[in-house]
Amino acid sequence: MLFNSLEFLIFFPAVTILFFILPHRYRWFMLLVASCVFYMAFIPVYVCVLFLTIFIDYFAGIFIENTHGIKRKLYLVVSIISTCAVLFVFKYYNFFAANVAMLCDLLNLPHPVHPLSLILPIGLSFHTFQSLSYVIEVYRGQQKAEKKFGIYALYVMFYPQLVAGPIERPQNLLHQFYEKHTLDYVRITDGLKLILWGFFKKIVIADRLAIYVSAIYDHPGEYHGLPVILATYFFAFQIYCDFSGYSDIAIGCAKVMGFDLMQNFNRPYFSKSISEFWHRWHISLSTWFRDYLYIPMGGNRVGKTRWYANIFLVFLISGFWHGANWTFVVWGALHGFYLLFSIWTQEIRSMLADACRLRTFPRIEKCVRILMTFHLVLFSWVFFRARSISDALTIFHDMFCFDFSGLGINVAEFGRYELMVAFFSISIMELVHFAQRNTRILEVLSQKPIWLRWAVYYGVLFGILMFGEFKISPFIYFQF
Repeated sequence: MLFNSLEFLIFFPAVTILFFILPHRYRWFMLLVASCVFYMAFIPVYVCVLFLTIFIDYFAGIFIENTHGIKRKLYLVVSIISTCAVLFVFKYYNFFAANVAMLCDLLNLPHPVHPLSLILPIGLSFHTFQSLSYVIEVYRGQQKAEKKFGIYALYVMFYPQLVAGPIERPQNLLHQFYEKHTLDYVRITDGLKLILWGFFKKIVIADRLAIYVSAIYDHPGEYHGLPVILATYFFAFQIYCDFSGYSDIAIGCAKVMGFDLMQNFNRPYFSKSISEFWHRWHISLSTWFRDYLYIPMGGNRVGKTRWYANIFLVFLISGFWHGANWTFVVWGALHGFYLLFSIWTQEIRSMLADACRLRTFPRIEKCVRILMTFHLVLFSWVFFRARSISDALTIFHDMFCFDFSGLGINVAEFGRYELMVAFFSISIMELVHFAQRNTRILEVLSQKPIWLRWAVYYGVLFGILMFGEFKISPFIYFQF
């Protein structure tokens, strides 16, 4: 079930009202059933795949807690391998088969593996990582094994963040299913405001930009110069608004019922370095890789060569996590290289800043660093969006084959009016980001007169109804 669908506009208030009407002891069960319904709206039979991983990791957690020594580690390994095996079969097997077949063709050898006709379950990577975080935390002794199967199933399947995060930790979420949540006006209204803002980013900005971006990126070689450059900038805002819009809606839906989910985005395009960007972008994933891969590999507590290898490998795996395509591997490798290059050139860049006397103008220096970081990220998004490496290279080529005949894009749904709406809505969003540079926008608004607050809320709602793109469009990260 998509957040931006008519079904969800019925589902959400019905589940929320039922949640507060029911006695506390029945709420977890109702939420579990509702989450199953939400997930089964996509491909019903795949809920069995989800319950298979839930079953494995639930018992793995109990066995890990109740055993010691080598058996304890064995249960952890079995749990990780079993859970990852499901992810591999559905998400990576055909990629592996296609590359083995290509290699065999080059060597004139028979193909040992053949592709499978499988559809990737929605959000498989997200709930796989959430399950893994649970068994790892139990193994580390940071989390007690959950004894109630239904509660653990709800931890994995909680509908707001089931298919695209945030990827929660058991310490943050599990205990909340035991706590009694009462009606709270401030919390409910804050949640609804987040949902409204999420819909604005998704429907008004992301889905409208998607029309222009798809017209260019799905037809590499047909457009040149400014249209390709504009589509690349648009995709940067499309993917941010699409994914952060989902996160806002998810966090808002949970907040209305009294659950607190972790922040997933924090104005990432205002980052002054690639390192800072990954502290602001998809925070739940970047911290997952930090805690469960980077630090266990030694992090920065090892020799320099090993440290560099750790950084690059984590970003390489992060890219591969996003999709079974070499474009994602290149995207991850680029970010790994960016971070390593920033480490290697730190002294040189400091000397250049001193030579240019940028340090005497801190605001100008900050703007320069933000612009440089944004354009490095922008360059990498080309590989993320392109369907293949060859398409990405064609797009880069087309950017510099300048055509001064104007935007000249032959898309009936995207004309001057749509461009004006796109630029205006992005400007509104960036003004909001600027306003909340020191504090949350809801806290800023709470200090304003009531007439101004409601004018803003109605303005956002009016903007969605007037300028929203209401063709049902899945969220980009659902495919991961």
